[in-house]
Amino acid sequence: MKLKIKRTVLLEALNNASKAISTKNIIPILSGIKFDLFKDRLVITASDNDITIQTSINSGEDLLIEDTGSIVIKGKYILDIIRKLDSEFINIEIIDDHKIMIFTENSEFNLNGIEAREYPDINLDLSTDFVNMKISDFKTMISQTNYACSLDEARIVLTGVNIKINGDSLECSATDSYRLALRKFKLSTSVSNDIDIIIPSKNLSELMKLLSSLEDEIELHLFSNKIIFKFNNIIFQSRLINGTYPNTKNLIPSESLFELKLNCNDFYSMVDRASILNDDNDNNIVTLEIKDKLMKITSMSLEIGKVEEKMNVDCSDSIKISFSAKYMMDALRTIKTKDVIITFVGEIKPILLKNDDSDDLVSLILPIRTY
Repeated sequence: MKLKIKRTVLLEALNNASKAISTKNIIPILSGIKFDLFKDRLVITASDNDITIQTSINSGEDLLIEDTGSIVIKGKYILDIIRKLDSEFINIEIIDDHKIMIFTENSEFNLNGIEAREYPDINLDLSTDFVNMKISDFKTMISQTNYACSLDEARIVLTGVNIKINGDSLECSATDSYRLALRKFKLSTSVSNDIDIIIPSKNLSELMKLLSSLEDEIELHLFSNKIIFKFNNIIFQSRLINGTYPNTKNLIPSESLFELKLNCNDFYSMVDRASILNDDNDNNIVTLEIKDKLMKITSMSLEIGKVEEKMNVDCSDSIKISFSAKYMMDALRTIKTKDVIITFVGEIKPILLKNDDSDDLVSLILPIRTY
């Protein structure tokens, strides 16, 4: 293997692939990055068995290929070296079977490599029946739901995002049993088979870090035990969570007491200020009360003091309800319209939040009893 490559191009590819490397992996070789040099491209692969990221660089002005080959290089060292070299182009060459020489005009590094055949055989073949959508739409959909996943692995299915597709209708939902986020999306094409999968939340968070070019499209290739995302020159594979996801539609109340339309930023700021005295993130409870067209949000700490926020509202109904300020602010951050529609069902019933212009996004927060 022998090549000459532009440093910035290689560094970007390594930064992307290295997100799949885990320092805690029990398989030593998975701390390395696999280089496969073909006649027309360089393919870089990294994996921790949970996710796999593969990126490719085609030959051309940025990549000159002299001799093909494969090798695995320790991820930490190759990244540090390429990051700190100051030459525009870098030469990489295999010498003596397992030795790697990385050199420029003024610098030279010799590393011990690992035989590529020792690297796990990872199948990244794509499906012929896949879902296609804009990266901007996909990012919005995931950011509006992923935050509501559970961190408690006692109920493993709740640590992932549930994606259901029927024809051209896609539903993306997440819940930790205290809150729920549901996003509906219309696909440009229909799928032949119904889809119902659970993708680990942390894997989607890693994927989101790689999605930068919003105008491009992303392909979702679905299999029985994994999902592959393909976009630009990157392939991202994630395992799926086995199990049956709860029917989140049953959690959304069909009846309501009244709806309230508020400026989203103003309401967010009120809740944010009201929660200042609550240092405990697990117990950041605020109380909302509406009476005589006045909305008050209050919070009290026996050790610190009390805060009260007021706002006049166009509402003749009355209610008093307590909830987690953090959960409310998380949900409000996903609202993309100027105003938010808040539906109150009862003082011990869920609070619903929606965009002002559609029902495509529904956020649900369970109240907290304070007596």
